[in-house]
Amino acid sequence: MKSGSSGTRHASRVWHPYTRFSQLEDGPLPNIVRGEGIYLQDDAGKRYVDAISSWWAAPLGHCHPAIVEALCKQAAELQHSIIGNMTHPNAVALAGAMAELMPNTAFHAHFACDGASAIEAALKVCLQYWNNKGEDRTLFVSLNQAYHGDTLAAISIGYIDAFHRPFRSMLLPAERLPVPPYDGTEVECVEAAELFFRKHGRSLAGMVVEPLCQGAAGMRIYTVSYLESIFSLCREYGVMFIADEIATGFGRTGKMFAFEHASLDPDIVCVGKALSGGSLPISAAVVADEIYDTFSDTPVDHTFYHGHTYAGNPIACAAALAALKTYNEIEIADCARQRGVLLADRMSPLENLSAVVDVRCLGMIGAIELRDAEPGNVSLVQQVQRKMMRDGHIIRPLGNVIYLMLPLVTPEAVIEGAVDALKNAILEVQ
Repeated sequence: MKSGSSGTRHASRVWHPYTRFSQLEDGPLPNIVRGEGIYLQDDAGKRYVDAISSWWAAPLGHCHPAIVEALCKQAAELQHSIIGNMTHPNAVALAGAMAELMPNTAFHAHFACDGASAIEAALKVCLQYWNNKGEDRTLFVSLNQAYHGDTLAAISIGYIDAFHRPFRSMLLPAERLPVPPYDGTEVECVEAAELFFRKHGRSLAGMVVEPLCQGAAGMRIYTVSYLESIFSLCREYGVMFIADEIATGFGRTGKMFAFEHASLDPDIVCVGKALSGGSLPISAAVVADEIYDTFSDTPVDHTFYHGHTYAGNPIACAAALAALKTYNEIEIADCARQRGVLLADRMSPLENLSAVVDVRCLGMIGAIELRDAEPGNVSLVQQVQRKMMRDGHIIRPLGNVIYLMLPLVTPEAVIEGAVDALKNAILEVQ
């Protein structure tokens, strides 16, 4: 099938993810050629504060010396070797390091290359676990407005209609639970969850949760007590609890992992994004040994026949090990917690602006929800985004929500400057 269409959208042969064609027609996209610390630089020499940590993946900023050194050194020694029926030192070391970060060390890491692939692996592990045990549990549950990636199984438990409507016919059966305060009071949501578990608990394979913050839903932040309530229901009914820490892991919320705010002990923890400090694609489903041990091939073959070519790539593992070492040295969660107090203090007063519906913060996550624009006008969010870009701040709104997820090492003056730029942009367009 051929198309005779031409124009700005065809000036580049890159199919940009999550990018409307109308944005391409508006003019050339920023062409980023360099990263240094918390800044990105385009081909015209303009510097931008990376106020979204490059899709939430770069808590140390860009080109951190320890990570650059580690990946360059590894590239000169071993660029790739598979970990199917083989291994290499970096994969062993990284799996061990991930186990050390869990509530107890009895975990194994199954590596992949991106967050959605880690979620896919976790869902397959969960289903096969119940099959290994001879139990018929195939239903999954997640939270309303959850997002867990764009592969098909991940869509099934993280369906967002605006993103995924064309694929509904291919999705697995999954249910949703309400999230307070967006879907009702916490009491109402807990009661709804209890009713659901009484009805379906014994047929549930697993529950997948973004702990405390639903990122793609617009940084919907909910309470520790609600997280504890749904975790308790999973334990009561023997349902596997899968924590999706792909966006929140490695200090973002003021704890190494968001589930630590509630002192939970998940069965599987999915990580990605910041695992390599944003330098290279690597992710993992970190699985409790109680589950892992059911995948023996004797006396019946229960081997987990699942993997990816570049899973556990030596260079990516080297970058991840350097990132974890740096996180430990600078106490990354404390960095986020301390800077998060400043971020919340600076953002909270913006709730008084006439264009602002809500302000919500958790650690180094700050989100502002704006009202809708008047019919026929360019949305307030689009106007604010353009103003912020002109002022040298990269943001990427989610619907009517503008958020800041700056690198966790961002200087206090830059945090203050980013919030001030956001406030000025809102004042200009409201």
